[in-house]
Amino acid sequence: MTLEPLLHAPLAVKLHVATVIPAFFLGTYLIFFSRKGAPHHRALGYIYLTLMTITSIAALFIHSLMPKSPVFGWSPVHLFVPITLISVVSALYGARTHNVGMHRGAILGAYIGGILIAGSLAFMPGRIMHTVVFAD
Repeated sequence: MTLEPLLHAPLAVKLHVATVIPAFFLGTYLIFFSRKGAPHHRALGYIYLTLMTITSIAALFIHSLMPKSPVFGWSPVHLFVPITLISVVSALYGARTHNVGMHRGAILGAYIGGILIAGSLAFMPGRIMHTVVFAD
């Protein structure tokens, strides 16, 4: 494992990694271990959704996978950005209207799509996180 590739990565990559890692751990705690509806769940939930929003917006400025893409340098993994942002808004709306089903579904959508699926793609060979973890 080496952090060298991250030290030389663009600012957007650094910001993305700096927000997605705590979002992963916080999301895992909130989904699996936190008492739902408790004041600390609500406070940590706002932090989680803020981290996910920053992570998603930072992802829009990462173009290393397909820099010559005709659509702003975005690759198919960027499809998770609007999915995650819609999930954040839906999670907030569901929580504020006490629509537990909507809230739960939106949170799971942001966690599974935005962190687990998109995150696993970041560890594919040739990607910065693959180099960081597997030091190839």
